Order: sequence, then structure tokens, then C-alpha cells
Amino acid sequence: MHYEKSIATRIVELIQADGMAVGAHLPAQMLADRLRVSRTPVNAALSLLHEKGVLARERNRGFFLARAVDVPAAEMASRLGLAEVDVVSQAYFRIADDRLKGLLPDQIPELTLRNRYGLTATQLNAVLKRISQEGWAERKPGYGWEFSPMLTTPDSLLQSYRMRLALEPAALLEPGYRLDPRVLERLRAAELHLLSGGIETDTADQLHDRGVRFHESLVEASGNAFFTDAIRRVNRVRRLLSYRSMRDRERYPEHARQHLHILELLEREKNDEASAFLHEHLRHTLDALASIASILKP
Repeated sequence: MHYEKSIATRIVELIQADGMAVGAHLPAQMLADRLRVSRTPVNAALSLLHEKGVLARERNRGFFLARAVDVPAAEMASRLGLAEVDVVSQAYFRIADDRLKGLLPDQIPELTLRNRYGLTATQLNAVLKRISQEGWAERKPGYGWEFSPMLTTPDSLLQSYRMRLALEPAALLEPGYRLDPRVLERLRAAELHLLSGGIETDTADQLHDRGVRFHESLVEASGNAFFTDAIRRVNRVRRLLSYRSMRDRERYPEHARQHLHILELLEREKNDEASAFLHEHLRHTLDALASIASILKP
């Protein structure tokens, strides 16, 4: 149940971030893709939100938003009785930070993790499911886990940006590129939310996911499955260091304004200009991360 509550909370955050109106359809596969989890926990979370009155279910059609999400997601989660998932989220970030600090070995037994972080078996299972799905640890034979060596150094994060620098601008130049107007408006609303105060109030999870949704949406509009797969893979494994880089949020207002400019260019079908600007945007981010590399170090 802990894991389903965690996914339910993330769905509420997504509803709020996208500014979904009452009656909006929430397809399970779309949510699974955006949250980067399987459909099974998404379906369980949708059923839970239906029980809580947030969603309506229509036979053979799926789930639809039944009430407006007009308060912060954390407050909504508390009202709905989903707040206990905070224990899982807190443990997740503690494990992530300890891993980055070099305090956890490459391989570790589940019992050691339970005792170290004071978790129940159910809570630990929820945390490890999330970590596994994000690609930075996997279960070993028996009751142990092994952490991935990828992206645990500042150089790793910079390398991921150099890969994106080569891939993302090229995606905008693919033949038949088309960014759905509804997706464009959702992305624009998310950036305007940040500029209206979200940069200061959103969690690291929310900030990271908004950035991921923006860049993945631009690449997905290329229709090139190889580009899309590559960007999703790199985004899954760069999450750890991305969180840590968010301690310095001074660069986010400019990032949001740059994102809005890219959307404006794409809306006007000026893909060449959008591609060039996206290249400069990623180059600027790469330079900024290099300048704050000290906060990425253990």
C-alpha cells in the first residue's frame, strides 16, 4: 500500500503541474510513461484515487478527474490520507544522499538498509522499488542489493549533459517533427507556474520531473524512437546528481524563460531557431553545472 500511495501522490502532483481541468482523462499508460513505472502500480494508484473521490471511473473508458486539485499536492496528499508516504520519500533521499557521499557500499543486504534507516519491511520495499525503477540499484540473488556505479560523480552529470547537447537539438530537426498543441500548452503552464513562485516552493522531485517532462516531450515530438529511448535512459540515471544540483535554484528563473522561448519558436514552426536556441540553453546549463561542481561532490 505504501508504494501505491507514493504513486498516487505523484499522480496528484502531475495533475496539479499540468493544470488539468475537471473531466480530464488520465490514461494509465500515459501516466506510467511519465512517471517511469509499470502500469500495475499506476492502476492501483488510480483505483485508490477513485476511492478517495479525486477520480471518476467510466466503464470501458478509464479514469477522469472528478475534482479540482487547487491546493498544493502535499496538502492534498495529507487530506487524502496519503501523507504517510513521506516516510518513504524521506528514506529515499537519505539513501540517495548517503550513496553520493560514499557512505554506502556497492552491495548491501536489505536488513542493513532496514536497520540503518529505521524502516519496516513494507516501507523498505517501496523505497527499493522506486530506486530500482529509476535504474540506480538492482536486486541481487538472495536479499542483497547492488548500486549502479553510474552517475555518482560530478563528471558523470556533466557527461550526461554533453550527450543531451548532441541529441536534443538534433531531434527538433527530424523530418515530420510535430509538438502537439495540447502538450505545448501543458509545458508552457508548467514553466509559468515556476515563474509565479514554484521555483521556491516546489520539491526537488517536482522540479526534476518538470524539467524531465519538458525535454522528453520535445524529443518525443520528433517521432524518432531511438532519440526518445536514449533521452529517457539518461534521464532515469541522472536523477541522483540532478537532485543535488537543485540546492542552487538561482538559475531556474532564466531556465524557465528560456524554455518558454523555445516553445514559442516551435509554436511558430521555427525549428531551426528552436534547435539552435536549445543547444545554447543546454550549453548554458552545462557551464552552470561546471561552475557549481563543488556542491555535487561528496
